[in-house]
Amino acid sequence: MEADPQSQPKRRWWRRIPVRLDRVSSHMGHTLRTRLGRGQLAGEELYEELFELLVSSDCGVPMAEDLVHGLRERAGRERLRSPEQLLAALRQEMLEQLDGRNRELSLSGSPCVWLVAGVNGSGKTTTIAKLAARLQRQGLTCLVAASDTFRAAAIDQLRKMVAPTGAELVAHQPGADPAAVVFDAIAAARARGRDVILVDTAGRLHTKDNLMQELGKIRRVVEGQLAGQPAEALLVLDAYVGANAIAQARVFGEVVGATGLVVTKLDGSARGGYLFQVERELGLPVKLIGLGEHVDDLADFDARDYVDRLLADDEVESPG
Repeated sequence: MEADPQSQPKRRWWRRIPVRLDRVSSHMGHTLRTRLGRGQLAGEELYEELFELLVSSDCGVPMAEDLVHGLRERAGRERLRSPEQLLAALRQEMLEQLDGRNRELSLSGSPCVWLVAGVNGSGKTTTIAKLAARLQRQGLTCLVAASDTFRAAAIDQLRKMVAPTGAELVAHQPGADPAAVVFDAIAAARARGRDVILVDTAGRLHTKDNLMQELGKIRRVVEGQLAGQPAEALLVLDAYVGANAIAQARVFGEVVGATGLVVTKLDGSARGGYLFQVERELGLPVKLIGLGEHVDDLADFDARDYVDRLLADDEVESPG
């Protein structure tokens, strides 16, 4: 299955990020430039200040420690002294933490299946609608399986959000077996020649054990019906919640066999360094980020653009 990877206007979309991330970052670049330029920071004091900035931006203590340690070693080895040299070195340390991860979304298989998991309130339903719109724009036919059958009004909410995208919806009655919905969605996709199946999974059941059993059953049904599937199992995380969501996400990710992360609500009051923390803690690549409620506010995560924004000065261009 082929799709035009350039069908999403990536660079134009990312130009909107500076203003939005400016609201959620701790202005690391501006603070460091100001204090370094005034000669206020030197030696160990510089590294202590940087550590505090990284932690306050929600990078997490272990990641902050790694970045500061790497910068200290690089600065000594390369005899870095000027503010711009140190900021360039910090940028390189950040990129090395993010490099080497596969951020591509797999469309292998016919039909291809993407499982979408995440706790209620994470933006999971909105993300599924955005994914459906994205795939349809790429010329792929999309079918959505409404397998979050236990949450009140979940099916109606999904139907309402998916309808404008042009994707089809397969749904049963509330309280139905989620795996049975997936089974029927696969049959429908085969019969109708659909390219991609997006599976909405339950974010909460009566007990955690039941939730895990249902998630595992959904995956087994997909594996049993389609060899090599699911191609993706995406875990949706709410950036606003921060570190509190990571433990829950780890459990979800293990059961569904997560392949990547979608981080939503970066336009809220979350800290900009959160993406470093989730990648380190979960061992998964951030593949997509969301910065708003509009159907187009979902894009591929670009590590270089992200780091450049975090280390930029406060003076940002207006959105165009």
